[in-house]
Amino acid sequence: MPDDAGTTGARSDDGLSAVQTMLRRACESRGDGRLFAALLLEALSAAEPLDDGAVSELAPLLEDVHGRFVRADIPAGARGVVDRRLGDVLERAYEARRPKGGLSVPGVFVFGAWAAPLGECARPAPSAELIRFVRHLDTLSAPRPTRRWRRACVDLAAEAAAREAVAECLRALAEHERSRDGVDRLPPRERDHYLGYYLVHQDDGDFARGVVWAAALTGGAEAVPLLGTLAVRADGCVFAGDLKVAGAAINALGAVDDPRALEALWGLRSSIRHRALRKQLDTALQAAAERQGITRAQLVERTVPAHGLGPAGAVERVLGGHRVRVAVEGAAAVRMTFTGADRRTSRTAPAGVKDGFPEELRRLKALAKEVRATLSSERARVEGLMSEERVWPYAEWCEHYRDHPITGAVVRGLIWEFQGEDGGWRASLGATGGGAAQVRLWHPVRAAVDEVRAWRERVVEEEIRQPFKQAFREIYLLTPAEEETATYSNRYAAHIVHYRRLYALFRERGWQANFLGRHEGGYDGEARGEFGGGEWRACFHHEPVGEGDWTFEHAATDQVRFERGTGRRRREAPLADVPPAVFSEAMRDVDLFVGVTSIAADPDWADRGEDRYAGYRREAGYGELTASAEVRRAALERILPRTRIAGRCALDGRHLVVRGELRTYKIHLGSGNVLMEPDGAYLCVVQGPRPPGTLFLPFEDERLSLILSKAFLLAADHKITDASIMRQIRRVIT
Repeated sequence: MPDDAGTTGARSDDGLSAVQTMLRRACESRGDGRLFAALLLEALSAAEPLDDGAVSELAPLLEDVHGRFVRADIPAGARGVVDRRLGDVLERAYEARRPKGGLSVPGVFVFGAWAAPLGECARPAPSAELIRFVRHLDTLSAPRPTRRWRRACVDLAAEAAAREAVAECLRALAEHERSRDGVDRLPPRERDHYLGYYLVHQDDGDFARGVVWAAALTGGAEAVPLLGTLAVRADGCVFAGDLKVAGAAINALGAVDDPRALEALWGLRSSIRHRALRKQLDTALQAAAERQGITRAQLVERTVPAHGLGPAGAVERVLGGHRVRVAVEGAAAVRMTFTGADRRTSRTAPAGVKDGFPEELRRLKALAKEVRATLSSERARVEGLMSEERVWPYAEWCEHYRDHPITGAVVRGLIWEFQGEDGGWRASLGATGGGAAQVRLWHPVRAAVDEVRAWRERVVEEEIRQPFKQAFREIYLLTPAEEETATYSNRYAAHIVHYRRLYALFRERGWQANFLGRHEGGYDGEARGEFGGGEWRACFHHEPVGEGDWTFEHAATDQVRFERGTGRRRREAPLADVPPAVFSEAMRDVDLFVGVTSIAADPDWADRGEDRYAGYRREAGYGELTASAEVRRAALERILPRTRIAGRCALDGRHLVVRGELRTYKIHLGSGNVLMEPDGAYLCVVQGPRPPGTLFLPFEDERLSLILSKAFLLAADHKITDASIMRQIRRVIT
């Protein structure tokens, strides 16, 4: 054994290197069990005198050696001795790598370094008051404590003088980096249960939950920013401990009696994705609303932050010789502008502002970012009202919608209905409903055909870009086939879709769904979306198709069903009982899911030749138009006459027909697929040039833009320079 292994306990880099070499040589001889055991004993004897720092660096190699030793053929007499010695050194390595900090009082041990502030209070010896307080925190085994627990928590925290300590523990949970300390230092057989980084070890989940509530109860408004940050951080993890603290943070925010807590809860609505946490968020909002004697929907709309903006949706600051303005411009843009003494305006910060006022500029940029997030969230929230039969008193609507500096920017681009004294409803664009008794959001499903047509004409004529598709919104009415099936719709069944795209779209649209795969429950897909203010839920069934290792590339769509109720108590409802707006909005989402992810709309699929799905693609890619494709057709009827290719285009059934110099082309209004006359050969055009920037589109629609880009390209087919496209065209010509 080398002399530099050391016997003094002081760390020696040479000694560490020597032990690593000895361990590797021992592993090389594992074919001879007796020699393997003997060399391991020699290496372990050299490792034992090393200091803790050196031993901790041996941990990965020792784990590998341990795995090889377990599988090796070792003589019975030698296995027990080596296993014991190897286990001792491994345990020492794990102990040496444990994070500093944590908390230890009689009856409670917390491994996480985030508990160090309380741990410091316990040194050198914990007081009786601190012990009672810590033990009390460890008893919180539910997301929301009882009133008795809360009262006792406040009293015990005061007795133990631990208010500042729990506040620092909350700060550590919210701001410190995620850790694998508790994972890397576990024995290999236990570590396999942990696949990533976490905030709180599962064994410390209840105690961490108690700390979160203690910080909220004793810190009040001061804890609000940290509680919101913690909820978002922990939401992105699957570990039990993290989910416990996320739920505790959400529920604690609901208990804090401060306007900032309600604003934080409002912001979490667009951030929290975990299904269980979203339910807790709903519960927290409901509890906060009940305390104020209003509904949850009213609470949400009353807590939309204004971010200090004035009635016009702007705020200005003077920095040196420049006036800096942050303003909401329309329903989709927030801009920061800089105006100098010469009255010239720029969107780039001048050097004088950058160099002279860096901190103020940073705060204004952060403000602009917050306003953008709120504006985006408000667009989504107001669009969600399309499935509700919500009616507001006029004064309440003015206060929380029309006159709000951010929500007002969304409101002004929408059609609203105002009820007069005679009880009748009249529709108006924007906020021009003076003297009305009540207000509701206009939905085309309630309007006559002529009224819908008139609104579409006005939107195009006046070039009004609505915050979301409203005048041109698709309408989905119950069909005779659905009246026949009664409880389910097969309207979008039997489509083959790209599954990962479908799953991503579920999440983007706020639907909850299990992930398909070769695991228990992974063959029956069900996506669930809430409508009508949460009273209704649509269930879209799907299943995997084809082959896959752990996940599947494609899925087949199935029935859509509806459930009614609140919370967990829901019952399946006949389609005839579903309110028209709820049914239309839910089927609109399903249409989107299928239309975007179907292989029929995949231009690359045509290159696969004949396969098991070729027949489906031909049928779906050129078949009857869906409601979204019909709306696309209605938009094109109004857009095309304004374009320079109007004379070369015509709408014919389900196609946009484009007459080029070389050939005539039929672009399907649903899939965007192109067929060439006279023999109907398929033309693969992935994307044409973008339509002219001056071309007004009444709503954002990728498929509409794609169809127009192909039309502009093919109308001048003699100018196409893409060799692959020209080969296809010439092949047909010849």
